[in-house]
Amino acid sequence: MAVKKSKREIVKLLLNKEFSAEDDEELLDLLVEQPIAIDIDKQEDKNMTRGDRVADKISEIAGSWGFIFGFIAFLVLWMCLNLFGVIKIDEYPFILLNLLLSCLAALQAPIIMMSQNRQAKKDSLRNQNDYRTDLKSELISEELHHKVEEILRLERRIVRLLEEDDVNDAKK
Repeated sequence: MAVKKSKREIVKLLLNKEFSAEDDEELLDLLVEQPIAIDIDKQEDKNMTRGDRVADKISEIAGSWGFIFGFIAFLVLWMCLNLFGVIKIDEYPFILLNLLLSCLAALQAPIIMMSQNRQAKKDSLRNQNDYRTDLKSELISEELHHKVEEILRLERRIVRLLEEDDVNDAKK
């Protein structure tokens, strides 16, 4: 009986493509018996911090048409109230409005970038998961192909033996 190799050794063999039929069987057993596909979204949701959730929510809101139209309405309302209103908090060059917009941009940009970085990590994990799943599917289909070839080879042999028996029976 062959000595079982560790997962690390099998992966190294796979990556180097230097494996024998014995190693091939171990790799197939390892890949077929153990599920390798994982739900990246569920895994990431478990690891999310409160800050991650807040960043995602802010990115979701700030990246919507509702936010854009609401923000335009706020700007127009601010300008109209300060140009034509009774109480003018921030007159024409709108210095206070510029300060508010700068502060909003300074805070919003890093929060959105945090959310995008997390999404990029999630995409990377998803790509790795897809690669493992594709590799497993490829190896399984290759193994099935070999088994079908073996079945066909045995079938031809059986047919040949039956034909020889028929010929021998006919001679008797």
